[in-house]
Amino acid sequence: MSLKSFSRTALAGLFFLSLSAADLVSLEETVEQRAAAIHDAVLTIDTHVDTPMRLTQPGYDIAKKNDPRKGGGKLDFPRMKEGGLDAVFFAVFVGQGPRTAEGNQRAKKEALETLEAIDKAIKTNSGLAEKALTPDDAYRIEKKQKRAIYIGLENGYPVGRDLTMVKRYYDLGVRYITLCHTRNNDICDSSTDKAEHNGVSLFGKKVIEEMNRLGMVIDVSHISDEAFADVLKYTKAPVIASHSCARAICDNPRNLSDHMLRALAENGGVIQMCILSDYIKTPEPNPERDAAVKALRAKYKSFSELSDKEKQKVRKEWFELQEKFPRNLANVSDVVDHIDHVVKVVGIDHVGVGTDFDGGGGVDGCFDVSELGNITIELVRRGYSEEQIRKIWAGNFMRVFRAVEKVAEETV
Repeated sequence: MSLKSFSRTALAGLFFLSLSAADLVSLEETVEQRAAAIHDAVLTIDTHVDTPMRLTQPGYDIAKKNDPRKGGGKLDFPRMKEGGLDAVFFAVFVGQGPRTAEGNQRAKKEALETLEAIDKAIKTNSGLAEKALTPDDAYRIEKKQKRAIYIGLENGYPVGRDLTMVKRYYDLGVRYITLCHTRNNDICDSSTDKAEHNGVSLFGKKVIEEMNRLGMVIDVSHISDEAFADVLKYTKAPVIASHSCARAICDNPRNLSDHMLRALAENGGVIQMCILSDYIKTPEPNPERDAAVKALRAKYKSFSELSDKEKQKVRKEWFELQEKFPRNLANVSDVVDHIDHVVKVVGIDHVGVGTDFDGGGGVDGCFDVSELGNITIELVRRGYSEEQIRKIWAGNFMRVFRAVEKVAEETV
């Protein structure tokens, strides 16, 4: 360290030590005030929430402020406003079931019903939210002080083996497809299942080509490392990981290794930081909770084959289990550790936020959407500039979104 650097450091230390308790409080307030101003100034987008599962439940009102600690979910329109969230991707989630003609038909029916429920919720609350289809829509809708609602399809299972379904979902407003979920499907292998296709299947390659042609974003969250490599080999457009974290910090197959992060950056893509505790920190052992979860899964077996009434019963028992065996949650600082790591490995242009609210997402300090501003506070506290925070909250994702659209225009 040079004398000049040492002098500056020493002076800064002396200045800090000379501050009174009141001065320190004032400094903290300044950080929070600056973070609030930045959070309000930049466009904010969360690229993955599973709230649509609630829209198909009787009595759920997304226009009402619900209590997340009493089974009310992590996101609704009032709390989006409270948390300063301008735009969101509603994930149409369909759990993996039998890959038979009957199973594929059931998956398609479930996806279409959820899409209909989303449209109904938006139309019913047209004064609060609007459906968004293009990158520019979010900025336009935000100026009206409404919430922009994009749609993603989590799990390509409802595509089945019918390539025409990709365009049908696109025409219904779907702007990304998470290629698979926790088990393999006909498109590719999952990160949490045994290898079947050894990556992306031949049909999956056609799906990727069709998504490129349409201008639909490819989501690599949940897919295996081999499938990830295949996607980057086949795609002509940048891709996203809509809700994943850094494997170097939390060694979970759902997360991306540094090698994968570098490949993603070379592709021009972006990883949207998930705030589900198990992907942020290695969970502490909890044998009672693990046994209870295992028993619940064994009791109901394949969730995708249950009736609507049975699914409601499962959800009720699941929420009761969460209350009885609460998780030891990671915190906002742990989340930003992952952002720091991605920035260190591949730079500021390849990271964003995809919380996975209502799919398990939520940490101490950001338990629901109303607390999203706490992530911005932590970013400011660590020295991120307004321009860097603008990129994290929406700029990086929108760059990818626009690039995907451009590839589609050039393909025509």
